[in-house]
Amino acid sequence: MERLTLHSLAARPVSVPLDPPLTTASGQVPEAPLVLIDLHSEEGVTGCAYLFCYSPVVMGPIAETLRNIEPMVKGAAVAPQDLDRLLRARFRLLGVQGLVGMAMAGLDMAAWDAQAKAAGVPLVRLLGGAPAAVPAYDSHSMLTAEKAAEAAAAARESGFRAFKVKIGHATIAEDLAVIRAVRDAAGPDMAVMVDYNQSLSVPEALARTAVLDNEGLAWIEEPTIAEDFAGHAKIARETRTAIQFGENWWGLPDMQKAVAAGASDLAMVDVMKIGGITGWMKAAALAEGAGLPVSSHLWPEVSAHLLAVTPTAHLVEYLDLAAAVLQQPAELRDGKVLIRDEPGSGVAWNEAAVARFAV
Repeated sequence: MERLTLHSLAARPVSVPLDPPLTTASGQVPEAPLVLIDLHSEEGVTGCAYLFCYSPVVMGPIAETLRNIEPMVKGAAVAPQDLDRLLRARFRLLGVQGLVGMAMAGLDMAAWDAQAKAAGVPLVRLLGGAPAAVPAYDSHSMLTAEKAAEAAAAARESGFRAFKVKIGHATIAEDLAVIRAVRDAAGPDMAVMVDYNQSLSVPEALARTAVLDNEGLAWIEEPTIAEDFAGHAKIARETRTAIQFGENWWGLPDMQKAVAAGASDLAMVDVMKIGGITGWMKAAALAEGAGLPVSSHLWPEVSAHLLAVTPTAHLVEYLDLAAAVLQQPAELRDGKVLIRDEPGSGVAWNEAAVARFAV
């Protein structure tokens, strides 16, 4: 593998319409605000990555943060671990959460992509694994009972063995109506999961999970506010159904606190918030030590590579918010995400779509 030297960074905000919008108990996302990153090396290899910004308000600031980081890393080796150490030292007083953490994670993902391309191997091989078909679950918004049943039936026909729907309706009766409609449509062999998106207080979560314990769910996700590790731990202790938690862990410190508190029975790792691919590998080791099955949050094309080398791998979330701007979106077959035996992470731009959705 040739040595790469970082020449420049390019960051492009795009806004991809979502049809239908991503709807949760915490609000609606009508468009996917993304920042596309190109890491250009002096040797001509370009690494690509994207960030999901949740709100269009921060697309510009994240892109500007990456432009401001460029002088710090220009001329450095495209070595993800070294770049991570360099930037953590530079931002020690500020901290590496929020916009800085997101920008660093995007740089990290692009650096790993460049390394894999330079080596002529898919990312999974660079990490010590092999291309595989990674089991996935079909992930959906907050839906009516009728729409949820239709989506579950379609997922079953597509080969999925697991299905998730967002809940958190005004009453537990409405939540139950959705869950039972999904179960009827999905059949007894499909795992059914639900996601509250942090919408409940701890007392309300305890009241609702006591009812949901009788529904045979595979997991109940983020019942209360993500920062409340003690609250999640209390819910996990008193709920028979597995509690899923982790997509909002900012780096390894948050994950360590959650594990120490016993805040979750499972782990859901977000490659951006955990600190990129470098952060994911640390999180995978921590999860293995704690005996936590790991599922992914978003980024299906990249997350499949990472789950393939994660010792306690569980499921990849199939919710592809960036598909419209990718040359080859995540490939799905029989309910599994396929890792293509091609150099890199699988992220490359459909430039015509990028131009159409540019902000």
